Amino acid sequence: MTRERAAPGTESFPQRRLAASTRPDGPARGRGATANPEGRFGAARREIADDGWGPAEAPAPRTEVIVERARSIITRNASPDIPFDRSINPYRGCEHGCIYCFARPNHAYVGLSPGLDFETKLFTKPDAARLLARELSAPGYHPRTIALGTATDPYQPIEREHRITRAVLEVLARFRHPVGIVTKSNLVTRDVDILAAMARERLVKVAISVTTLDPGLARKMEPRAPHPRKRLEAIRRLSEAGVPVMVIVAPIIPSLNDHEIEAILAEARACGAGEASHVLLRLPHEVKDLVADWFAQHYPGRQRHVFSLIGQARGGRENDPAFGSRMVGEGAYARLIGQRMRLAKARLGFSRERVTLEAGAFRVPGAQLSLFDRAGEPSS
Repeated sequence: MTRERAAPGTESFPQRRLAASTRPDGPARGRGATANPEGRFGAARREIADDGWGPAEAPAPRTEVIVERARSIITRNASPDIPFDRSINPYRGCEHGCIYCFARPNHAYVGLSPGLDFETKLFTKPDAARLLARELSAPGYHPRTIALGTATDPYQPIEREHRITRAVLEVLARFRHPVGIVTKSNLVTRDVDILAAMARERLVKVAISVTTLDPGLARKMEPRAPHPRKRLEAIRRLSEAGVPVMVIVAPIIPSLNDHEIEAILAEARACGAGEASHVLLRLPHEVKDLVADWFAQHYPGRQRHVFSLIGQARGGRENDPAFGSRMVGEGAYARLIGQRMRLAKARLGFSRERVTLEAGAFRVPGAQLSLFDRAGEPSS
């Protein structure tokens, strides 16, 4: 194997790619990441060596599901720029494989790669519903909207089999607890029976992310997420069932999908979305290198321009973690995106007011602990 290295100090971020030892020969079929670099906390380092037998074909990465025995399920935060202070993520890692996912660096905390490992080595929390019932029943618990799926998608493919998200929703419905769901999967419509009933009591709203209407682009950057049309149909089905729906144009990637903003909003509004928001591409930690490598393989001619615009919207940096600007950016480009969103939302008739959920109906069922059998699964 032959490697080429840039001279020290000559490699600027938009041009660099991850080391060859971290990459398969080309993108793995059905996967978003084009590399599998070590996490920043890992002690081990992988190296591909030429043994004289020619290039070896790496097997296609398969999905591995690992059980995580959590001690608690509600995560708290004090971030001033998000509208919730507590969240639940039934899964760690996400098989959707979205190359841009800001949660990828979290896999480094468990000694795995934010690259292919993030989308192939998944953790489930089978005790989530039992833990949630216990935490909601604790003396002194004060209900506020729980955000479901803030890091990884609660309706990613393995939810079809594991049904942890549905079990969590069943608990929230019994306790009459408000919940906001964030997903890019039409699997959310499977639970329309629970969601419609909760919506009648103003206990739920759903935000569906639509990144692009171009199926070719979607296949490359979010390969195992549902087709864009399926997401729009999910908006329609939820809206017809009386569930408030927000469309999130996210992430907006300069020079890649930013021209689609108005078209996405128009399609979502026609399907019944009542609210809309956007998020500008974020590049925390390892995500910046993974996205750079992805561009180098899929759109090498756009890479320099894309990262130039990102820098303009992030104060000259690759990532801006500051509260208030981390989601939407700052500067001329970010202001232009914000203005386009505002004008399109006004023209299409999106609501200016956010749907507020009702926390006053919360109650602890009298026999909440009997809802679960000894294995911690919901009783049928």
